[in-house]
Amino acid sequence: MRTLLNIIWFIFSGLWLALGYWAAGIIACIFIVTIPWGIASFRIGNYALWPFGREVIETRPAGVATTLGNIIWLIVAGVWLAIGHVVTSIPLFISIIGVPLGWANIKLIPISLMPLGKQIVDSDRLMPGYRGA
Repeated sequence: MRTLLNIIWFIFSGLWLALGYWAAGIIACIFIVTIPWGIASFRIGNYALWPFGREVIETRPAGVATTLGNIIWLIVAGVWLAIGHVVTSIPLFISIIGVPLGWANIKLIPISLMPLGKQIVDSDRLMPGYRGA
């Protein structure tokens, strides 16, 4: 089922969202200071390409640098990427088969707003009963 959902997701949302994340990552990597945001953007872009079967978890308690980095990201790129998730989820919610895809799109908004301090892992590697961020 994951494979089928990932293929449908790739066609209707995943490719476009991943391109947006990768564009943000390239822009962030142009400037030396913003390379950590670029790396996070590439990581989330890969997650946005194939989200089913993977989860987002918190890596460790966020420090001051991570919080400041997330605030800068929120202002510069996070809001625009979150708007992209909302825009691409609306057509998915219209059809019955697209509802799980639209919901997955909405679940990506928190990581698009605050990407630092999070890790993407396979769902099979999570401990039983553990819920991702």
